[in-house]
Amino acid sequence: MNSNEVRVQRVCSTLLITIDRPHARNAVNAAAAAGLAAALDELEADTALRAGVLTGASGTFSAGMDLKAALRGESPAIPGRGFGGLTEAELTKPLIAAVEGFALGGGFELALGCDLIVAAENAKFGLPEVKRGLIAGGGGVIRLPKRIPYHLAMELLLTGEPVSGGRAAELGLANRVTAPGEAVAVAVELAGRLAHNAPLALAAVKHLTRAADGVPEAEAFAVQRKEMGALTASADAREGMTAFAERRAPRWTGK
Repeated sequence: MNSNEVRVQRVCSTLLITIDRPHARNAVNAAAAAGLAAALDELEADTALRAGVLTGASGTFSAGMDLKAALRGESPAIPGRGFGGLTEAELTKPLIAAVEGFALGGGFELALGCDLIVAAENAKFGLPEVKRGLIAGGGGVIRLPKRIPYHLAMELLLTGEPVSGGRAAELGLANRVTAPGEAVAVAVELAGRLAHNAPLALAAVKHLTRAADGVPEAEAFAVQRKEMGALTASADAREGMTAFAERRAPRWTGK
C-alpha cells in the first residue's frame, strides 16, 4: 500500500519502505506516521514477506519530527506504536534501516528502532533535541546508552552534535558502511540473506531479545524455554533438520 508520504516496493521477499517527503527532508508528520504504520502492518501480515528495509527518498533518511506540522498540532506518533508508528512497535520480522544523508532526531530514533543499520559513509546521525529544549523522546535517550558505551552515548545526547556513518560504525551502531548511494542495495541484499532462515526462529530471536532486556537471567531463561519448546514442536524445525540431513535448502512454511 502506497500513500502520498510513504512508498512501498516488494523486492523478492523484502518490503522496501521509503519515506517520501524530500521537500521536508523526509521529516515525519501525521500522514507519514500513518503511512509507516500501514507499511509495517503490511510487512507483518504478508507471509511471503520475510524482512523489511526502511529508507528515505532523495538521499536523506529522515530529519526527524516535522516541526512545522507539530506547531500546527499534528502528532508524528501513533498511540501504542510510538514515533513514526515504529519506535515502540513490537515487530516479529527483521527490519533494516538503510541510511543515506541525514538521520537526525526522530530519524535517528527510527534507525534505532530497526534491528540492523546499513549506513552510507557520509550519512549523519544525530540527536539535536537538546538544542531545541527537548530530549530524544522517541527512544534515543533510552536505547542509545544500551547500544554504545555510556560516555559516548552521553556525548551524543548532551552535545546534540552528529557523527558520520563511518563513525557510527566505529561506535558499533552500523552493521555495514557503504559508499554514498549504495545503502539501500546493501540493505536489500542483507535482508535477502535473513530470508534464508526460518521465520519462526527469526521472530523468536526478536521476542526473546526484548523479553530478556533488563530482567534477571532466571526470568530470561524461563521465556527462552517457552520459545524453544514452541520452535522444537514446529514443522519448520523438523524441516530444517531434514533439509540438513538431505543436503538441500529448507522450504520454510512459518508453521
